[in-house]
Amino acid sequence: MPARTVPERVIEALKAVVGPKGWIAAEAEKTPYLVDARELFHGKTPLVLRPASTGEVAEIVRICAEAGVGIVPQGGNTGYVGGSVPGEEGGELLVSLGRMNRVREVDPLDFTVTVEAGCILAEVQRAAAAVDRLFPLSLAAEGSCQIGGNLSTNAGGTTVLRYGNARDLVLGLEVVLPDGTVWDGLRRLRKDNRGYDLKQLFLGAEGTLGIITAAVLKLFPQPSESCTALVAVADPASATRLLARFRDRTGDAVTSFEYLNRVCMELVLEHLPGNTDPFDQPYEHYVLVDLASGRGGGGLRDLAERVLGEAFEAGEALDAVIAASTAQRERLWALRESIPEAQKHAGGCIKHDVSVPVSRVPEFLAKATALAEEAIVGVRVAPFGHLGDGNVHFNLTQPRQSERAAFLAHGESITDAVHALAAELDGSFSAEHGIGRLKRSDLRRYKAPVELSLMDALKQLLDPKGIMNPHKVL
Repeated sequence: MPARTVPERVIEALKAVVGPKGWIAAEAEKTPYLVDARELFHGKTPLVLRPASTGEVAEIVRICAEAGVGIVPQGGNTGYVGGSVPGEEGGELLVSLGRMNRVREVDPLDFTVTVEAGCILAEVQRAAAAVDRLFPLSLAAEGSCQIGGNLSTNAGGTTVLRYGNARDLVLGLEVVLPDGTVWDGLRRLRKDNRGYDLKQLFLGAEGTLGIITAAVLKLFPQPSESCTALVAVADPASATRLLARFRDRTGDAVTSFEYLNRVCMELVLEHLPGNTDPFDQPYEHYVLVDLASGRGGGGLRDLAERVLGEAFEAGEALDAVIAASTAQRERLWALRESIPEAQKHAGGCIKHDVSVPVSRVPEFLAKATALAEEAIVGVRVAPFGHLGDGNVHFNLTQPRQSERAAFLAHGESITDAVHALAAELDGSFSAEHGIGRLKRSDLRRYKAPVELSLMDALKQLLDPKGIMNPHKVL
């Protein structure tokens, strides 16, 4: 296990490595790095290090490895499971990658972009767009999250249905290993069958096996045409049938297929001024559909209208609004993306990030809603998320006229029940938010023993001193 305190000689050596602009020791200046996005975890560290190069990261790790000092890598610190903040003891050093933010190369012919880990996701998207290419990873936090963190947590987002998770968008990595060695795997090859695919060890590992410092990412053609529709559906089962219908009839042009219920809509309308209900009457269930095509020609909207016409006849769709402009599209998406912010204004929130097979989402929603309503009288069940890939953010908002603390006291028992239900339906208790510190006990509960043994063996092999992001994941 790592040392409980950081020797002064190590601190001084690390300051020399990164120079006067590369470290923070003042308590007030360290604070933003030491609290996670949901304010569930508050850590301590004697020093925040902000290296400016892979060489500096490697030297930091080498020094810490020799001294047995724990290292916590951090990107934009937007995670939900406490994976990017140090422990409360103050014996770990935090390494923030924010200064390593160069776009090293964009190659429109290879359809690749090579970026450093500290690049903001939105900047990666803009670098691709500048050469008429698309980097499709899209998250609500894309204006502040960093690509290194996205890869280390295998981020999901709204376009997984079409393009896959973060790990599916990577061709090569540069990684600093736990002894300070640099693995240069920055390859642009689409095919490379030379043994084990080593980059997959670090994608989704949350910094426990090494620090990602750069990556080669896949780019795609920019869509020539897109279409967005908000559809009121009869029930979640109708939503899954509508998804299949859209995929079948559009040649799989669906990029996003997001679900929200009426409670979510009402929270946004009540707490976030400027949002309006696009329908003349309330409905209980909605899906937000994004279509994209590289062909152009203006036929995508007509195709969407034909598919919706079939859905109306089948009783799947009850009403629909198709965006007529970019501004209207943004307003429709704001209804979906503003839900987490609206929940903050509505009181306490018990959050779950689960996934089940798409066909079993309706069953999950029905059973999870029933158990929540039975456990908490008056609870506002506000599920939303990426129905297209089976990922539901099953969130519960405190009842009106209730006490926040009393409501949140139900959190552990409700979460245990929701996670058990997801497992029963062949699903996962963590779809896209990772494990961090928050879900370590769930990992031990639901992972098969052979899987845990393999994970423990990998950790011991690559990081025998246990210095890389201690007490996270495992």
